[in-house]
Amino acid sequence: MLKKVRTRDAIGLIIAHDMTKIIPGEYKGARFKRGHIITEADIPELLSMGKEHIYVDDGGHEKTLHEEEAATRLAAAIAGENTMPAQVKEGRLNIKASIKGLLKVNRGLLAKINSIENITVATLHDNTPVSSGQVIAGAKAIPLYIEEEKIQQIEELANSSGKVAYVKPYVIKKVGIVVTGNEVYNGLIQDKFIDIMHAKLLPLGADICCSKIVPDIEEEIANAIIDMKNHGAELIATCGGLSVDPDDVTMEGIKRSGATIIKYGMPIMPGAMGLLAVLGGTPILGAPAGGLFNINGIDVVLPRLIAGEIITREEIIDHGYGGLCLNCAKCQYPVCPFGH
Repeated sequence: MLKKVRTRDAIGLIIAHDMTKIIPGEYKGARFKRGHIITEADIPELLSMGKEHIYVDDGGHEKTLHEEEAATRLAAAIAGENTMPAQVKEGRLNIKASIKGLLKVNRGLLAKINSIENITVATLHDNTPVSSGQVIAGAKAIPLYIEEEKIQQIEELANSSGKVAYVKPYVIKKVGIVVTGNEVYNGLIQDKFIDIMHAKLLPLGADICCSKIVPDIEEEIANAIIDMKNHGAELIATCGGLSVDPDDVTMEGIKRSGATIIKYGMPIMPGAMGLLAVLGGTPILGAPAGGLFNINGIDVVLPRLIAGEIITREEIIDHGYGGLCLNCAKCQYPVCPFGH
């Protein structure tokens, strides 16, 4: 069991848990680790940390788990595919992505686990693009010792309901680009969309396999889409022609290709004139001209499409909550609430 002793009387005793030192704005970390044998030289440092008393471990913890063992088992229970645990530090264990991909979070299961007394699990937002080695979740038991039955309860929940967090790999590699607009087709202005999409795709492990600039003619747009699908494009993105202007016929061209429109008009701003369709299992992402500027609706749905997810109309509708960009002076997306 834990025993509280005066720090000045603790020479030769064993510290029962990591002891954190905080220097505001400079340092926060474990100054003394669990298992450290206290020496006379340690006393002034412990007192400077505000530790007039410390806990030492006398044993006798039947049916309980130390915070480090609890965090280790908790993390193992909640972490799914393509994740890896970090080392326990100050009673907390972080879970990292082991690949580049799309983070998926079971929010219902997460809420059930956090409703268990003295258990805390925190994650990044669902559908966040993550890189290999990035921390995606953290797990911690609040007391120094916790009842083992609580950890067993979580392990049983995970066995029956799946994992809290896992990373989906990006599976789509080849993307076709259709740029629409008479002004671009006739050379009056230079296309920028192809380069912009190239820059958006590379971090997701995909690239442009074919591209074509076509005029604002339904049949030309439809034929370009069909041709790209036939040449192996796993995702097709169009640019422009989605406003209410009479010359804009991109949606009509997409329909003419035989595609089904899932949603035209997304509650994500900027990018409200976006479109999502599907042609024989191949997703079509319609980007408005606003897609040329800043972070927008394309950036919200593109990682999910590259991960091979089928996005429903209802899911697009749900983006209205949090779908308004903050227009920060320096964009930090996806480290921001936009689209979540």
